[in-house]
Formats: sequence, C-alpha cells, structure tokens
Amino acid sequence: MMIIPPPNEVTQLLREWSQGDQAAPEKLMPLVYAELRRMAHGYMAGQNHGHTLQTTALIHEAYLRLVNQSEKQWENRSHFFAVAAQAMRHILVDFARSKQAKKHGGGARQAPLDEALTVSGEREAELVALDDALKELSRVDPRKCHVVELRYFGGLTVEETAEVLNVSAITVMRDWSMAKAWLYRELSKP
Repeated sequence: MMIIPPPNEVTQLLREWSQGDQAAPEKLMPLVYAELRRMAHGYMAGQNHGHTLQTTALIHEAYLRLVNQSEKQWENRSHFFAVAAQAMRHILVDFARSKQAKKHGGGARQAPLDEALTVSGEREAELVALDDALKELSRVDPRKCHVVELRYFGGLTVEETAEVLNVSAITVMRDWSMAKAWLYRELSKP
C-alpha cells in the first residue's frame, strides 16, 4: 500500500525550495515520486499499443526540468503537479517534433528520451498537432487548456484536477467537455 505524504509536508518543502534551500528538492522527490509515476502512467494508458515509453525516464526528465527552472516559486503541492504535467507534455511533444524533423532531413538535436521512447510517425504527427491546438486553446481559454493537460497528460481525475485548479468538479467536467469538442473541431480541420 502506498503511503501518501501529508500535502502540507510537500507544500513546506516546495516553499523551502522556492526560498533557495538546495536540499529541499532531494527531500521532495521521494514524497512526490509515486504521484509523478501515476501521472506518467495515466498518460501512457491512452497511447497506442505500439507506443512504448519508459515511464521512469519520463518522470526523471520532467523532474530534471522542474529542478533546473530558473524561477521556482511554488505555491503549493497542486501547483507543483500542474507544472509537472505540463513538463511531461512538453517532453513528449519536443521528442515528437525532433523525430519528425529527423524524418524530413532536419538535423534536430537528440531528445534525452531518444532511446526510451518509440513513437510511430502517425502518433508523432498527432501529438504535434495536439500540441499546436492546445497552444491555440490556451490563447482562447487558458483554464480549459490546463484541464486538458492535467486530465490527458497528467492522468488526474476530475476531482484532482478541480483541486489543482481551485474550481469545482462540475466546472472541470464542463471545461473538459468543451475543450474536447473544441480540440476535435480544430484537429478535424483540413
């Protein structure tokens, strides 16, 4: 059985990290690892069977991006996981764009997950198109974009997403439905 650390313990370590405590990220990792793993696994559950990903590699790369941010003003545990979900999305999209560029003769740099991630060409194109559509959605309605990131890329439930965004579960469900319809329309355009 997984032991879930008290949210205030995680929030306290995040505040210490924001204030420059260099030991805080090392203390934090064991407390958030299981949740990061669940988020990565939730994302992978929606992928094609031919798509393989080392969940551990995705988690570590996302965590490294979080640790190496120049600005670390963590509000709380929910904020941390929202940013982690966004980092996972960007890692996967960066990798897909890199693979597409290589296929089309570009000299794109190797992504850190190059050996850990195998994505079909069709899947790469879908992921890049989804990212482009999400960027447009974030301009139109940032909260709906966050809902998609947390639910689809982060694997969070409606209730967890509501907690992260500090809105009701009904609002999340409404945003999720509207965002899916908006994305479907955008991704169906020729």
